[in-house]
Amino acid sequence: MKTIKGPAIFLAQFAADQAPFDTLDAIAKWAAALGYKGVQIPSWDLRLFDLKKAAESKAYCDDLRGTLQKHGVEITELSTHLQGQLVAVHPAYDSLFDGFAAESVRGNPAARQAWATEQVCLAAKASRNLGLTHHATFSGGLAWPYLYPWPPRPAGLVEAAFDELAKRWKPILDVFEDSGVDACFEVHPSEDIHDGATFEMFLERLGGHPRCNLLFDPSHFVLQQLDYLEYIDLYHSRIKMFHVKDAEFHPTGRQGTYGGFQSWENRAGRFRSLGDGQVDFGGIFSKLTQYGFEGWAVMEWECCLKSAEQGAREGAPFIARHIIEAAERSFDSFAGGSPDRTAMRRVLGLEPGGTK
Repeated sequence: MKTIKGPAIFLAQFAADQAPFDTLDAIAKWAAALGYKGVQIPSWDLRLFDLKKAAESKAYCDDLRGTLQKHGVEITELSTHLQGQLVAVHPAYDSLFDGFAAESVRGNPAARQAWATEQVCLAAKASRNLGLTHHATFSGGLAWPYLYPWPPRPAGLVEAAFDELAKRWKPILDVFEDSGVDACFEVHPSEDIHDGATFEMFLERLGGHPRCNLLFDPSHFVLQQLDYLEYIDLYHSRIKMFHVKDAEFHPTGRQGTYGGFQSWENRAGRFRSLGDGQVDFGGIFSKLTQYGFEGWAVMEWECCLKSAEQGAREGAPFIARHIIEAAERSFDSFAGGSPDRTAMRRVLGLEPGGTK
C-alpha cells in the first residue's frame, strides 16, 4: 500500500486577473499558505503557464518547478480539459465549445480539432519535461446528444461514434506512450466517456492501450447515482488521478437526475464544497489506499453556494484529515511466527515433530 499524496489544488477555478491569482508565483504562494503541497495546472491559462514553451524547453520547465519549490509546492499534473473536449465535438455544440479554442480556429471545426489534438500532444511532451507521469483531460463527445434512446437510435450509431472517438485518440495516446505519461480521462457527463460502461467501450476499441487511464471524481457519480465505491473496485488498476470534489443529490417530486433545466442552485443534484455534500470520502480514501493508489488527492472546487476563497481555506485541512498513512506492517505482526519454510511445514504436519 501507498500513502496518498496531498493536499493539492486544481488552479483552474481560482486563476483570475487580480493578485494573487494572476501569476503562478503568486498563486503558488497563496496555495502554500493555505496548506496545499501541490498544484494542478490548467495548461490553457497563459497567466499561469505557457504550454508550447513547456513542450519545447526543459529550461522553462526547470524554472517553473523552481518557482513552485521556493514556496514548498510542486506540480501534480497538467490539465487539458478544455482542449481534450475539442478533440471530438458534435455539431450541436459547435458554437458553445468554440470559445475553448484559439481564436484563429473558431468557426472551423476541422481546424479546431487539429488544434486540440496538437495541444494535447504538446501537454504529453510538457509533462515529460516537467517530470510528470500523469495528465488530466476530457474525451470529448460525439454520441452525447443521443444519450436517451428516444427517438430510437439507428442501429450502430453509438458503435460508430466510439469507433471514431478511439480513432481520434489512438495517435494522441501513442504520443503519451512515447513521453512516458498516462492520459487520465475524467469520467464526466457531456463526454462520451461518462461512466464505467462507456470507458470499457472506449478502451476495447483502443486495444487496452496502456496510456488510457482514469481520473476519478466521485461528484459526477453522485449526480448520476452510480456506486463510486464499487467503481474503484472495478477500475482501480486504471485510476491514476483523483479529484476530491463533493456533491449532493436530493430528488423530489418535481425533478431528479436530469435537473429539470434548473440553475445549479435549484437542481436536485449539485456540486458542493468539501464536507458539505454526501460523498463518502472516508470510504474512498480507504479504497484507494487499499489498492495502492500513489497519486495526489487534488481538490477541485465547484460549489454554487460557498465562496471559492472559503472552499479553498477549508479544502486543505479536509483532505489532510482523510489521507491515510499506509501501514508498513501488519497490525498482528507482534504475534507472528517464524517465516522459516521448515517451521511452516512443521506447523502443517509435513515435517517430523509437526502437528499430526
